[in-house]
Amino acid sequence: MANLRFQVVEEAFKKRPEEVIAPVERPSEYFGKYVFNRAKMYKYLPADVYDKLIDVIDNGATLDRSIANAVANGMKQWAEENGVTHYTHWFQPLTGGTAEKHDAFIEHDGKGGMIEEFSGKLLVQQEPDASSFPSGGIRNTFEARGYSAWDPTSPVFIIDDTLCIPTVFISYTGEALDYKAPLLRALHAVNVAATNVCHYFDPKVSKVTSNLGWEQEYFLVDADLYSARPDLMLTGRTLMGHDSAKNQQMDDHYFGTIPDRVQAFMKDLEIQALELSIPCKTRHNEVAPNQFEIAPIFEETNLAVDHNMLLMSLMKKVARKHGFIVLLHEKPFAGINGSGKHNNWSLSTDTGVLLHAPGKTPEANLRFVTFIVETLMGVYRHNGLLKASIMSATNAHRLGANEAPPAIISSFLGTQLSTLLDKIENSDSEDVFNMAGKQGMKMDIPEIPELLIDNTDRNRTSPFAFTGNRFEFRAVGSEANCAAAMIALNSAVAEALVDFKTRVDALIEKGEDKVKAIIDVLRQDIKTCKPIRFDGNGYSDEWVEEAKKRGLDCETSCPVIFDNYLSDSSVEMFTKLGVMTKKELEARNEVKWETYTKKIQIEARVMGDLTMNHIIPVATHYQSMLLKNVQNMRLVFPEEKAEKLSSRNIKIIEDIAERTQIIEKGVEELVNARKVANKLTDERAKAVAYHDTVAPKMEQIRYHIDKLELTVSDELWTLPKYRELLFIR
Repeated sequence: MANLRFQVVEEAFKKRPEEVIAPVERPSEYFGKYVFNRAKMYKYLPADVYDKLIDVIDNGATLDRSIANAVANGMKQWAEENGVTHYTHWFQPLTGGTAEKHDAFIEHDGKGGMIEEFSGKLLVQQEPDASSFPSGGIRNTFEARGYSAWDPTSPVFIIDDTLCIPTVFISYTGEALDYKAPLLRALHAVNVAATNVCHYFDPKVSKVTSNLGWEQEYFLVDADLYSARPDLMLTGRTLMGHDSAKNQQMDDHYFGTIPDRVQAFMKDLEIQALELSIPCKTRHNEVAPNQFEIAPIFEETNLAVDHNMLLMSLMKKVARKHGFIVLLHEKPFAGINGSGKHNNWSLSTDTGVLLHAPGKTPEANLRFVTFIVETLMGVYRHNGLLKASIMSATNAHRLGANEAPPAIISSFLGTQLSTLLDKIENSDSEDVFNMAGKQGMKMDIPEIPELLIDNTDRNRTSPFAFTGNRFEFRAVGSEANCAAAMIALNSAVAEALVDFKTRVDALIEKGEDKVKAIIDVLRQDIKTCKPIRFDGNGYSDEWVEEAKKRGLDCETSCPVIFDNYLSDSSVEMFTKLGVMTKKELEARNEVKWETYTKKIQIEARVMGDLTMNHIIPVATHYQSMLLKNVQNMRLVFPEEKAEKLSSRNIKIIEDIAERTQIIEKGVEELVNARKVANKLTDERAKAVAYHDTVAPKMEQIRYHIDKLELTVSDELWTLPKYRELLFIR
């Protein structure tokens, strides 16, 4: 067993980067190669069909089913020219991943042969088995019918020999069973609400778009070492493992030179991502060893979500080709930083970014302040919901761990913007809207040009920080579907904007000047949402106490945090905006509680298995070796000298005996705690029981296993250690 571990580690060190032949073209020339984008639509579709489809995509026009056959024919022609033989409706069920069922382009020709066929009917709608996906009780096992429906706003793409068609997924009774349907509804709601508010400042604005730029953090581990860690394979994280003597304490990995093997993987991944129109721009080493990041250029939120889901799937496939496994769990290794997926969010119109300041005129700055304040209002009113939107059994390990944003939603604005809002709140003058832009900073080094300093600093402890022309929602987990956070955020902002406009219009109807009415309502809202603003250290104990005083949601139990989805304010907001019904919210919470339970349940089972079949046998084997050594000493040396020489081994023998006894008892208690929790029929109660009684016992067991790892002979330990998992080059 021990030799196998050493062989695996040795082979991992021998690996060399696989050569990737870069395409001759520049990235701009092969970008979107496997995407049915506008250029290909123009080429393969009749002119009138192209115009109608673009109207759907750009202006939200209703899709005319009469053009579906022509669109399907054009797609099929393009796809077959690229070697495609199958098609699939690609959707995002409540499992958190993606789903697809592949069908071939074939039908009977009526003459004993077959023909290649792909009709508009097959493009627009299909019928996956809805009972086999999480539905929270909306669908029973014997009620299988569900529908996937084409989303024309997200282009179809090719993976291998399959044409992938982005779709929504709904039940036979009409409820959404996926992330995309409510996301599209939330984006529509914020578009309508924000456009109406924009008309105060520019009547020509016809559309407001929600934009998203995600930053995907991830770990890479050698595939062979991964295979030797059952806990990594089955749960995505190490359930045991002592800290490496060196991890991230030297701060030498962050932005360091990218290792050759990783560089080859990144290069291959970026080429394939760009061919699928995923606009990857940034790559670098992250803080923890073997942790990295990839980030794209901003895109429209629906498309950005699709691209992130596609990238997570793609990077796993590419990593295996290079001898790696991608770990997207938020906390795969204890003692070092976990991984997040920072969601950089903004709103824009056809005239520019709404959150960009300063403007050229006080009126432009007033618009900027309006959208900043109403975003803060949405975040303040629904801070508990926003926390629930990013919470999971996996992300709970990362949040609040002094490496990521705390599990309390607050917003950092920076000194200049905070000062501005305070002045607006307390001043009757409109001159406060004359804002300064970037300021110059001259260095005392002649060769270095003047730097332009942003009007906000950065605060890495803030879950929702303003960073110049966008808000950075830092608390989203690395393996999460961005849609969950974007549904909550865009809905909250839409509700705030609707309420803002209602109150401003009421003042205008009473005869108040428009600008004065806007400022009066803004002053009210600045005061109301002030508790959400915090520019200090979010890691401090003082902030936790202060947040409680401010009335912010400070709950730490993951299953209880999910209750925010069913609060009166959340249900009212989602239903009023048409994003989700109460039935859909209740169903999703059932899925969330059930998913939480199953994740902890699997971890507990894996820990029990590893403990009894790996850890205890290895520890007792080493203990037996030491006992034999003590016995032999007593045969060779006089009693007094033998006792002295064997005293160290005796202490180790006693330590192993005590720890194995504690571990075995802990596993027994762990099993019993699971049995008690499993008898509960209410999904929420079961999830709470797993959080309160099962998860803590796992941490207690781990403590003693990690101590044994330091005690037992290295050559006997069967599981690859942190120093091996984290430093393969």
